[in-house]
Amino acid sequence: MDFKNKVALITGSATGIGKEVAILLAKYNCNLILNYNTSLNEAINLKKELENKYQIKIILVKADITNESEIKKMVETSILAFGKIDILINNAGIAIDTTFEDKTKANFLKILDTNLVGPFLLSKYVGKYMLENKYGKIVNVASTNGIDTNYVESLDYDASKAGLISLTKNLACYYAPYINVNAVAPGWVDTPMNKELDKSFIEKENKKILLNRFASPEEIAKVIVFLASDEASYINSEIIRVDGGYNNG
Repeated sequence: MDFKNKVALITGSATGIGKEVAILLAKYNCNLILNYNTSLNEAINLKKELENKYQIKIILVKADITNESEIKKMVETSILAFGKIDILINNAGIAIDTTFEDKTKANFLKILDTNLVGPFLLSKYVGKYMLENKYGKIVNVASTNGIDTNYVESLDYDASKAGLISLTKNLACYYAPYINVNAVAPGWVDTPMNKELDKSFIEKENKKILLNRFASPEEIAKVIVFLASDEASYINSEIIRVDGGYNNG
């Protein structure tokens, strides 16, 4: 794969899956817009690391993807810097797992704003420029939680990812035939968000996975980068499940 002269915007790019996507795209000569919100030091270190290894242009843009004005400003800044955005990776996401009784409307809306409304707004503002160029790749990071891996403790997260899958399908229809819109639906991934899981729970979940382990962020990133490439030019409106063979039955 070669992304020379391509420009990719990755949300939540400082850690986890987003960071691994940035590393892979840089390896394949892609120019990068690295979005972060709170992880400034991690974003700076990643930018330095990639600039030292590869001959690409990288900008850092702070933006809270629950804030529409910050999203608009980030997109405008990116267009000023590069003149275009070829690839959008809607990666940033959060989970607030609690008992059902402890769930609040405020937290439910916060999860929806981050995991669903943010990608909608980004796809809207970035997609406008992609349509002008009659080229674009949008990859949403969904989850098997949005399909059939349900947990009451994360029902708000599950709902947001189900919504993101629906958004993916609708955007693929709206932006056809110029923009490919797909999603990756990972199962369990060894990300910072899952570091606090109880050890016994992890062992129980591993037994349900044919590969007997959580995925590494890099393993998910490889699928995302493939979908963002011209190698996947005839893949559209698809939800690619990457869960190691999870059996919830």
